[in-house]
Amino acid sequence: MTSETFASPAREAFVRVSARTGLSIEPREEQDVLRRIARALEPGARDIEDETYRTILCTARRKKRVSRLVDLTRRSGRIWVSRDEIEEAVGNIEEPEADDRVLERALAPVSCARLRSYGTNPRAVFETVQADLVDTGRVLSPAQTDLLLMAIALAFDLPEGDPFLDTARREEAQRQKTASTIERTAREKREQEESRLRTWEESLVPFQEVPRLLRCSHKEALRWIAENRLPVARKVRESGDRERWEFDPAELIALRGKLGEWRNGGAPAVAGAGGKAPDMGRKVANSVIARVAALDRYAAHFRTARALNRRITLVTGPTNSGKSYTALNALAQADSGLALAPLRLLAHEFREALASRGVEASLATGEERILVPSSRHLAATVEMCPFYNPVDVAVIDEAQMLFDTDRGAAWTAAIMGAPARHLYVLGAPDCIPMVRRIAELCGDPLDEISLERKSPLKPASQPVRLQDLQAGDALIAFSRREVLDLRAALMQHGRRVAVVYGALSPEVRRAEAQRFNSGAADILIATDAIGMGLNLSIKRVVFAALKKFDGKQTRDLTVQEVKQIGGRAGRYGKHEVGTVSVLAGAGSPSFIRRQLEADPEMPEDLRPFVQPDADIVKAVAAEIGSESLYGVLSRIHRAVLRKDDPNYRLADMEQAFAIASALEGVDGLDLTTRWSYAMCPVDDRDNGIRRLVGWAADHAAGRRVLPPGTGRLPPSERASREELERAEKRHKRLVAWRWLALRFPEFYPDREDAEETTRRLNEWIENVLRQQSRTRSSSPGSSSRRRG
Repeated sequence: MTSETFASPAREAFVRVSARTGLSIEPREEQDVLRRIARALEPGARDIEDETYRTILCTARRKKRVSRLVDLTRRSGRIWVSRDEIEEAVGNIEEPEADDRVLERALAPVSCARLRSYGTNPRAVFETVQADLVDTGRVLSPAQTDLLLMAIALAFDLPEGDPFLDTARREEAQRQKTASTIERTAREKREQEESRLRTWEESLVPFQEVPRLLRCSHKEALRWIAENRLPVARKVRESGDRERWEFDPAELIALRGKLGEWRNGGAPAVAGAGGKAPDMGRKVANSVIARVAALDRYAAHFRTARALNRRITLVTGPTNSGKSYTALNALAQADSGLALAPLRLLAHEFREALASRGVEASLATGEERILVPSSRHLAATVEMCPFYNPVDVAVIDEAQMLFDTDRGAAWTAAIMGAPARHLYVLGAPDCIPMVRRIAELCGDPLDEISLERKSPLKPASQPVRLQDLQAGDALIAFSRREVLDLRAALMQHGRRVAVVYGALSPEVRRAEAQRFNSGAADILIATDAIGMGLNLSIKRVVFAALKKFDGKQTRDLTVQEVKQIGGRAGRYGKHEVGTVSVLAGAGSPSFIRRQLEADPEMPEDLRPFVQPDADIVKAVAAEIGSESLYGVLSRIHRAVLRKDDPNYRLADMEQAFAIASALEGVDGLDLTTRWSYAMCPVDDRDNGIRRLVGWAADHAAGRRVLPPGTGRLPPSERASREELERAEKRHKRLVAWRWLALRFPEFYPDREDAEETTRRLNEWIENVLRQQSRTRSSSPGSSSRRRG
């Protein structure tokens, strides 16, 4: 489109006012200026004010210069230069015409000042900039590394040949070489493992070959399979309900010496059980792997629990029905006990609840330990359940998490394995059939208690407009971006807002909840992260959306989600009636009413999720003669549980597989250590696996693994959304580092530094969220991907 495209009033005004003011523009600015003049002209007008023209010209010029300088820095490879720096530099240019040299000259002092603000010395700045780039998924090439080091040298006035520059170049080259070697080695080892497995699978034979290999009759082969004497190597589902059984010829040939005993009526005994299995190297039959892992007999894996005369009490009811209160009273009265929560925040709340009842408890979470030497009670997260020390009473909360594909296996293990004489299982009514099934598999008697809400919950008849939200309302969105967008909109209306979403640390979530409960914030905006835990005094829950993206698809909220989240409305003794509504334009109140009135949704599949633990991994590794965690997990995935197993189903172990695969390139770590790394809570959307492998490589080399830092934290009142998100990611990295520090203190020794860094990050994030005026922010599209 050319400038001639614009209507004559805009062009006439442009010619007239530019002549009147004497202000000239560059040809590349003309189209943008004309477009802005056309928008600024009043209907029927043929001229604009001189000051308006100056503003238009300044805005257009600034925009073009920013765009040009962004292009210059990116094409040159200076990807660490931020848009904020570029806009500040352009704002300092006074020349009416600015070529590339003028732009670069304006950027230099701004960029130097920004680099100096990243740290007190060149090395700290170098590491901080690299960490910032990793935040956005970018890695410096060797040429870009040189450019960055030159920029740092300029910022700190380092002389040519300064030792830091040579050392940094050498270390960075070595780091990239090591990373490349690790990736290449991992790929080669994966291919070797997969090739071995394919070779073994290709060697399998159908049933028709069994009589020939065993030198027996067809009838004898069928009888011995029925008597469980002949191990089936693999069962392959074909069309319909048909199943093809395949056998390992090496294993069959090794059994020929048993035929005489079997024909004379010897007791059935599967090869490898109760004696030494044939030495078949990596060609161990899947049936042997399944028997060793014993996931199809998972309840028997928890020997301490099975040795106790356990009794399970299932306490179900909606939110605010007193489930935790009932169970915690029983726990506090016991001589010894265990309280298992879904989140670290809730483990702390359980510990505080016991303290309020006069019982001191220790604490165990993935990255934190508080030991009370005299205590016989423990509050912990579900994944930290101790399976070997019997207690009188144990409490497991949020049992509906049994259906979660990522974490459900932890609830299965806790409910099956908690070594308590009396186990209280708490949850929404949806979990009843699954807990009944688990109790049946364990052979434990089950009592059931159903509780009602202490205060009524009612659906609203009309939607609520944003400007009509009241103090005590909780507005529910389903992504971090939506939460922050709503926060900005409400603050424009002068409202005081607290926020809770999954990327925030437990400490910050608690601080934000306290601001809301105390009245320091009028309105709470949250994701479904408030569905579990947090002591909140909410009068009304208002859904800002009735659909959510669950990681695979965008779908309607389920009955359980509406009840779990909406049930946070109402507070016994304060808000006697809880109300659930929907934001105007987000959906129909009738949907909320139907979901609240609906019966619990009964899941179709009542087989609990299970996954291997360290003991099972070691047993399978010993059986197949492999130290490859990737190889072990591959065999477990293929062999341990048939898809039609009547009792259990294998949990989603996608991330554990990905970590195990990446660790194949790291030499010097034993299988148990690799398994610990595979269980580490990392966010792969933040390059978490690549960072984890780097830590593992340092560990394997005997080097100290340094904790992540805070990076550059601008004044909280000027923080952008991008900077807030960066701080949240750094906090997640510290969680992973502290998790590993508890397991490998020799290689992760700086726990106090990590805890101090965590404290500073939490404090900064809290200060950012407390700002009660709209600060500059990045575009809504820069939000993090959902997890909470």
